[in-house]
This record gives sequence, C-alpha cells and structure tokens, in this order.
Amino acid sequence: MLEVRKSSDRGYANHGWLVARHSFSFADYYDPAHMGFAALRVINEDVVSGGKGFGTHGHKDMEIVTYVLAGALEHQDSMGNTSVLHYGDVQRMSAGKGVRHSEYNHDATTPVHLLQIWLTPHTIGIEPSYEEKHFDLASKQHQLRLIASPNGRDGSVTIHQDALIYAGILGESDRMSYEIAPGRLVYLHLARGALCVNGVRLLAGDALKISDVSALLINDAEDAEHLLFDMGA
Repeated sequence: MLEVRKSSDRGYANHGWLVARHSFSFADYYDPAHMGFAALRVINEDVVSGGKGFGTHGHKDMEIVTYVLAGALEHQDSMGNTSVLHYGDVQRMSAGKGVRHSEYNHDATTPVHLLQIWLTPHTIGIEPSYEEKHFDLASKQHQLRLIASPNGRDGSVTIHQDALIYAGILGESDRMSYEIAPGRLVYLHLARGALCVNGVRLLAGDALKISDVSALLINDAEDAEHLLFDMGA
C-alpha cells in the first residue's frame, strides 16, 4: 500500500523567526491520523531566520537526526559538544536519560533550512551521546547513500533503533529500484524537487507511507533530494 502525505496537508507554524512544517503531530499541531509511522515520530521541516534559533531545552529517550538542507546551524549541548552544521552534514543525538541543547542560525542574515527527525529508541534510559558525519554531494547523486543505521555501517551515524535512513539525489535520467524485505515499513520524504515512486508523483515536501510492497521503482526525477526510511514494523 502506498499512502501519500501531501506537503500542503502537513501541520504549519509561523513564529516569525521560525517557519515549520510538521509531517506528524507536534507541539500545537495534532492530527490523530498522523502520530508517526513505525519508529518514526517527527519530521519537521524548519526554516530559521538569520541569527535566531531554539534556546536551551531538554530531550529524553529520543533519537534525533538533523539533516541540513541549506545554511549553517550552530549546536551546543550539555555533553560539551559545539558544532556548526552545513549542507551535507548529518547530526545524531541520542537523548537517552536526558540532554539539553540549543540550536541557532549561525549566519546573521541567511536563513537555515533543515529537517529535524525523531525516532523512538529501542532502549530507554541509555547514556546520551552525540555524533555527526558529512556526506558529500557525489555520495548521494544517482544513488541511495546510507546515512544512519543501527550499527553505523558504511560510515553512517549510529541510531538506537531498527531503522535505516538513506539520502538520495536524483536527476531526470536516473532510474532506481529499492527492494523491501518482508515485514518492513518504508517512509519516503521528498525534501526538494519532484519524482515518481511506483508511478505516484511527489513534489517537494510530499511523502509516502509504504507497507506490504516488495519493491520501489523511483524515476522521472527533477532535481530531487529525498530521504528513505526502512524500518521494522
């Protein structure tokens, strides 16, 4: 089954300094039909104004993955980590038994555009931890690049959940297939551009919930950048 989640149907918030789209229920946006999918709990598409950001706040028992699409995001946390993330950088923070952090747009004038992704962990109460990796453009073009996995294979960041996250950048001539193992669930989020998945046309911000499907054919792309989540049911 392929269930389309249209970009325009997502939750929307405009705080002046922050414009956000919520794929799943989050903060003041509540939709009982969209509370998450398998272990995937949050995909927020955030645009943060220059010099603005999220003040210090806490998280607990959540795997938080940040995927920067444009701009520079400054991160500081209670574990002592300080970093500035740019396009191609992927950050993983396992909140575990508790962590506090802040996120700011490092540039005073240019917006930062990012996806913040939360997955529920398979084990709660672990020690919090942090990791970041850079995935260059070439590693994602014309293919799927593994960026997060339970064992950190192929240079991916390590998440505490039975989930694989891939990033891909496809153009007009690209044609890609993806095999889905029995019992697995797949969620595909299109960050920008356009593409077709098993004949279903997606535009920027659209997504697909995929179940009881053995394979995907991804083609007819137009400057498409997408994330694919392969998860245990």
